[in-house]
Parts: sequence; structure tokens; C-alpha cells
Amino acid sequence: MNPETQILAGLNGKQIEAVKTIDGPVLVISGPGSGKTRCLTHRIAYLISSGVRPENILAVTFTNKAAGEIKERIAALLENSPSSHRSSGRFAATPQIGTFHSVCARILRREIERIGYSRNFTILDEGDQASLIKKIMASFEVDTKRYNPRSIRSRISKLKTELVPAESYTGSDFYSKLVAQVYRTYQENLKKMNALDFDDLIGLTVRIFKSNPETLAKYHNLWHYILVDEYQDTSHDQYVLVSLLAQKTKNLFCIGDDAQSIYMFREADIRNILNFEKDYPDAKIVMLEQNYRSTKTILAAADEIIANNKMQMPKELWTENNTGEKIIVKETLNERDEANFIVYTIEELAAKGRKIADFVVLYRTHAQSRAIEEALIKRGFPYQIIGGIKFYERREIKDILSYLRLINNPSDIISFSRAVNIPTRGIGDKTVEKISFANKPGHSLIETADSLTETLSSDTKQKRGLAAFSKLIAALSEKAKKEKLTALIKSVIDQTNYEDYLKTIYAPSRDEFETADERIENLKELLTVAKKYDATKEDGLASFLEEITLLQNIEKLRDGNERITLMTVHSSKGLEFPVVFIAGMEEGLFPHNRTLFEPKELEEERRLCYVAVTRAKEQLIVTYSKYRRIFGTMEANLPSRFIGEIPTHLVRWEAGKDYEDEDVVEY
Repeated sequence: MNPETQILAGLNGKQIEAVKTIDGPVLVISGPGSGKTRCLTHRIAYLISSGVRPENILAVTFTNKAAGEIKERIAALLENSPSSHRSSGRFAATPQIGTFHSVCARILRREIERIGYSRNFTILDEGDQASLIKKIMASFEVDTKRYNPRSIRSRISKLKTELVPAESYTGSDFYSKLVAQVYRTYQENLKKMNALDFDDLIGLTVRIFKSNPETLAKYHNLWHYILVDEYQDTSHDQYVLVSLLAQKTKNLFCIGDDAQSIYMFREADIRNILNFEKDYPDAKIVMLEQNYRSTKTILAAADEIIANNKMQMPKELWTENNTGEKIIVKETLNERDEANFIVYTIEELAAKGRKIADFVVLYRTHAQSRAIEEALIKRGFPYQIIGGIKFYERREIKDILSYLRLINNPSDIISFSRAVNIPTRGIGDKTVEKISFANKPGHSLIETADSLTETLSSDTKQKRGLAAFSKLIAALSEKAKKEKLTALIKSVIDQTNYEDYLKTIYAPSRDEFETADERIENLKELLTVAKKYDATKEDGLASFLEEITLLQNIEKLRDGNERITLMTVHSSKGLEFPVVFIAGMEEGLFPHNRTLFEPKELEEERRLCYVAVTRAKEQLIVTYSKYRRIFGTMEANLPSRFIGEIPTHLVRWEAGKDYEDEDVVEY
């Protein structure tokens, strides 16, 4: 078998067309389950087997994992190839395959001296960036509690993504003028330190190429063929970088799916893929519409949902797979009923032969996992959360629970150690050790801390911190005797200014999935758990903590490799499962209430739904609740508009009993 035949074997007609179109701009719209990575890797292998030198090929991905997978597949494809490169001994050369940032870092190590940096530059992580910005703000005497350093870092990141240099940004209102001032000083400090941040890797590479035509020409002569994976996820700076690199040969191959553009919050710009034909009028467009993953029913539903978007490239997925089962839609009473329905359905399908690993439960927000996790634990099912942390292991939950446990048990040194510096009070580990050592069995750690405070020199930060913490715990302990559990938790959050504390740590960023707002949602979900103990006349706090501890301990006893998967829809992109549950399909939740009045954002929510639906191979089950306690408050809900966009002939409405636990106090 000759190399070309070997590489094209197993590809369908459209994939072969995409692989064999070597010269000129090519855009491949690759629908879900249509073999995107296969098409990309076979094209690189085909280029090499056709005589293109490997070192003249650049392939850009979004993750190191994707880059590694592509390299492995190419190596496997070419392993037995009798190509001239192998026989001439030049096959050891490999294509440059990496993420946008890794490719740019490599360029900068060679070229950065052209803009006044030295090659041994360091790259600051997010913590270092935030620390530097905080110091700059302090030098300007800016209140960092009022103006969050991480929010300013996020604004600077956005400006860099838009390729707006510090020296040209002025701002129009007070806040943007503050950002401009910090941005300029921040860049000056980076330059003095010979340091870059993550966004500079692309931005400075673009600056070098634009200001040094001879440098850009060098890379034009090096990389004759450029391939970009997941083109729908590119931001403005990435788009400009790719455009510059492809300027000479126009041998640009971009592959992706506009219908799966779901990262606007990371500055992804769907216009980059939608405007490809405007940018390259002679471009060849190849549509990969054959789906190898899902049933005809699931694909038909996905097509009907996404058809309601205006900003898209029309496509129609098709498959040779069977028709499959209708999509099940279940209305449940509340989130506990929903969780129990999901778990009982898994139990029934498992009894019929389904493997535990066949199931995934998708949801719009991390906070939704809590009720589902509890239902799975109670029924004895092992599970894993992908792209997130189990609810009771999340930092913000553990922080608030440490206060509650200390209030419940003043001798709990583990909870004391965590709570005493949340938020930071300047109390060091050695002081905590002294308190622990001095404390007598069964004695209050707060009283021991008070005794130690009296021995400290006057008016130190540590003394003030211990005194304030002692006073706070005493006040919260009194509240615990009089108030309902939810009121106590709200008091802990309010009196520690915990939400503001979170906002100083987390801010929206293109590289962060969870922001302060999402973590605050998790805290409010804790109120939903606590609500059922408000009716408990005695020991509501102790019972609440006992239940949580038992749930965590039961989960730790589970073993075995097979687990049910839980994840947000964002985390599910690129994955597939035989049976998919989409939970919480309600207006205000999915689509999220933040998007309801913004057409652009609502279209992204619909693309997110499209991604969720197309994760399913064989069976799709959608649930929504009539009532949902969101952040401790009961709300009545309408079913998601996305459910209404699925043709009725594709749907089976699940009837039957409510799945509410009989032993749980009603709302």
C-alpha cells in the first residue's frame, strides 16, 4: 500500500477532500462526532507523505493534551510510511505542534531582544500578577477592598487580548482611568523585571511581527503550512497572530465548529470562524456533517435546537447510525426529586445491563452537583466530577463549614486552624500551634486563645486578629443558640465579609472556569442543604454537620474503577457517553438568567445546549424542576425554551411518581 492510500484509508469523502486540499486557505466545519482530530492528523501526515518537510508545518492547538494526542497519531500514521523523509534520514524532523502560548514562548526566546527584553525572561503566574498589581495599587493609595486587584488584572488581560497596549489606553470613566494607570505601571514593572505574563506571550509576538517585517519573513520561510484546531475558540490576539503567519503563503487550514463556540467568557470570538470567507475570499469550505457518534433522533434534536441561532454557518448533521430511542423529558417536583429520578433511572438501566461508566450527568452550574451527589451517595453509586471538585470538598464550602464546626465544637483544632485565618488575620502557624499545645482536653480553644492574647505585646496585628476572631466566634455561638441554621450560615458569611474575600481571590479570567460569583453560588447552595434543618427544634447545627460528615465518609468507602461522571456542560466539550442526563433545563438556569436579555449571550447558551445534546451516543434524558430552591430561596420555574425547540415527535414525556425522599422534611 502506498503512503497516500495508507493515510487516506478509513476516511470518508469529505474528510479526504479536506486532507488532500493542500494549497490555499481551507476552513473545515466539523460537526460533533464527525472525526475532527482524525481529519487534522491525517492532513498533517498527508502533507509529510506528499513531500512537505515536517519542519515547514505548524499546528496550533488549545491544550497540551490535544497537542500530545496529535503528535502520537501522526507518529502512528507515518510509522510504516516509506516516505522520502524517512529514507533520507530527515524524518527525525517533526512538525511544530503546540498551544498558542507554547509556540509564542518559543518564538520569544529567539526574538524578544528586538523589543528590549532579554531571552532569559520569566513568566509570572496569576498569583504573582495579582500580587504585583496589588502593590502598584497600594503605591497609588487605592483601596484594594473597594477596587479588586484581581478584577483589574482581568481587565488588563482583556485589553491585552484585544491588543490594546498600555501606552495607548486612557479610559473614559474613573474605574477605566484607574485601570489605565495600573496597566501602564504594571507593564513598566514587568519590563524592569524582565518578566512577562501569560497574555504577553501572544501580544508581544504579534508586536514583534508587526514592527519587524524581516522577523515575520523568517517565520514565513519556516512555516509554509499552518493548521489551527478549534478555530471557533480563537480570541482576537490569536486571530491576528494566525493571520500574520499565514500572510505570505495563505496555506491556512482551520478546523472547528461555530455551533460549538462556548467560550465567550474566555474572549473567544465566534466572528473569527464566521468571517473566514471574508478574510479569504478564495477559501475552500468543507463541511464534515456525517456524525459517527449519535443516533438519528439525538442529531435531529440537536439540529432543531441550533437552527434557532442567527449567527451560524448552516449545516445538517446526518448519520448512518440507527434511529434510537426518543429523548426522555421528565418534569420533577424539585431538585431532590430530580436527583432521585436521575439515580433511580441509572439504577434501572444498570439492572438491564448498562455499565456504570456509561452514564454522565451534565448541568449548567457547579452548584447543581450537590443534590445529585447526595442522591448518588445515598444509593451507593460511585461517581467522579470532571473539571470541578466534589461539592463538600470545595474550598469555599470547607471554609464556612470550619466556622460551623468550631461553633458546634469549640475544641476542634482542625476547624480552628482553618477558620482563624479565613479571611486573613495575620495569625501564624506557630501561634496556632501554641494554642493547640496549651489547650486542655474538652476546653474551648477560643478561651485558650484569649489567654494567649493577654500575654502578647500590645497592639500587634496578631493580637488584634486573635481578639477580633474570638469576639466573632463568641457572637456567632450566641446566634447559634437562637437563630435558625440558615440564618446562622448567612451570619457567618456576612460577618466574615467572606464574599468580598472571595472576590479578592477570584475574578473572571480567560483561564479560569470558576469565578468568585460561581463560588458564591456554591455558598448559597449550602443554604439549600441547611434549609431542611431550620425546622429542627434542637441540635439543628449538629445534625446538619453529622449528615455532611456521614455523606463524605460513605463516599470515601467506595472503590472500583467504574464511576458515574458528573460535570458542567462546558467541561463536557469533546467527550461522549452512551447515556447523557441534562439536569436543570429551566429558564433562568439553562439558559442562565445572566443571558436572557442579551441576544449574543443567549445564542451562546443555545450553542452550549447543542454541545450538551451531542455528547449522547445512544440515549438522552432531560430533566427540569417545577420548583427549585436556588440559594436558599424557593423559586417556581418554567421549562427551558430549549426543550420547546425539540420537535414533539422526538420526545417521550416521562410520567409516573415523584421521587422525593420520604424521610426528608418538605420545603
